[in-house]
Amino acid sequence: MITVTIPNNNIEERRYICSILFNEFLGIGFDVEYGSKDYEIKLDNGNILIIEDHFFNDFPKDLQYLDIANIPKTIKQTNDEEKTPIIYGHDTMRLYTKNVNYCICGIDIFASSFFMLTRWEEYVTKCRDMHGRFPGYESFAFKNNFLEIPVVDKYVDKLWQMLESLKIQQKRKKFERELFLTHDIDELFRWKNWIQVIRVATGDLLKRRNLGLAIERFLQYYHIKKGNILDPYDTFDYLMEVSESIGIKSQFYFMSGGQTKYDNRYAINDARVLSLIKKIKSRGHTIGIHPSYNAYNDSIQLHKEKTRLEEIIHEEVKEGREHYLRFEVPYTWQIWEDNNMEIDSTCGYSDKEGFRCGTGTEYSVFNILTREKLKLRERPLVVMDRSLFSYQSLTHDEASCKLDNLRKQANCLTILWHNSYLKHLKFYKDYIEASK
Repeated sequence: MITVTIPNNNIEERRYICSILFNEFLGIGFDVEYGSKDYEIKLDNGNILIIEDHFFNDFPKDLQYLDIANIPKTIKQTNDEEKTPIIYGHDTMRLYTKNVNYCICGIDIFASSFFMLTRWEEYVTKCRDMHGRFPGYESFAFKNNFLEIPVVDKYVDKLWQMLESLKIQQKRKKFERELFLTHDIDELFRWKNWIQVIRVATGDLLKRRNLGLAIERFLQYYHIKKGNILDPYDTFDYLMEVSESIGIKSQFYFMSGGQTKYDNRYAINDARVLSLIKKIKSRGHTIGIHPSYNAYNDSIQLHKEKTRLEEIIHEEVKEGREHYLRFEVPYTWQIWEDNNMEIDSTCGYSDKEGFRCGTGTEYSVFNILTREKLKLRERPLVVMDRSLFSYQSLTHDEASCKLDNLRKQANCLTILWHNSYLKHLKFYKDYIEASK
């Protein structure tokens, strides 16, 4: 057991980040003591690692650090080949040998990791897009060119390297590389009824002046009604087969309510939906919730939708992702905690792929206002289909390169591919199956 001595300020924040880095990411136990100037880590053999404090000591009052002025204007990088971004601190390391070995590190690994994992940056930065989301292009990581680097994982590696140099006796936790293939079910059917077909076909004639396309719509829906072909958005067997081809199961996140024009594109109790859910469960894939547009900051609404979905699937709903990736620090996490959810997978950007939380690895979250570690765990979203092809208009080669780079760096990679995102569906299948 190691002993970590921390300063007597911002204690809950320090205890939280120590528990994440040591317990959850490294898998080693520790005791906490108080009263040091910096983070002092004493090993069983008496050797000591000191991580200099370059952040929390400047804010002796609780929550005093929550100010946009405390986000660095620029970053430094480590002097090694990796050029790891340094959010707080500097790349100076000193090793002293006397009666015991001392290693002193100038990178404030704890404050830098806390910055990324808690997303307090988003609480103090008020910029939002048309859907009330904190955009990727406004993030500190994107502006400083490290959004595609799992910087927290890099800090953990450096922490372990220093502990190893001091002959730590504990073994590091081993992570199996994991791939999560998730599917938000925004829409179940391309064609809901003849009225919709007529409306779209009229647009083909009057706006697009394309008689052939209008006829194609009618013929397609006619054959769907006859049972000759599937609705274009009915890609569920296809998606399950892709996952099963590499030996994993998908997560399908269903909507079960809502009050806006962005919601209720299908009824969760529709016979076709019930049949689909039964099929997904029978093949061993996971059903989760995709809460409605306004549920991200409405606990009552989330509770109503979660209860309704549980009644439909006859089991407890434990995971999901917010609609439109709407998310507000720390309120959305707390709402999910209050509704007994176990895993959120909302924390990715709609406009950029990358590591919004500085990692792809699942971890316990922290409410920065109540200063409590929650039971809820975040499984960060790293890549979304529309981020690659709609927001950025990447070619397939460019998208493959992005995915390869992200997957190579991350212990865990979570991908969102909508059942209704058809244009690049073959690319998705080819890429996933090639990754076996």
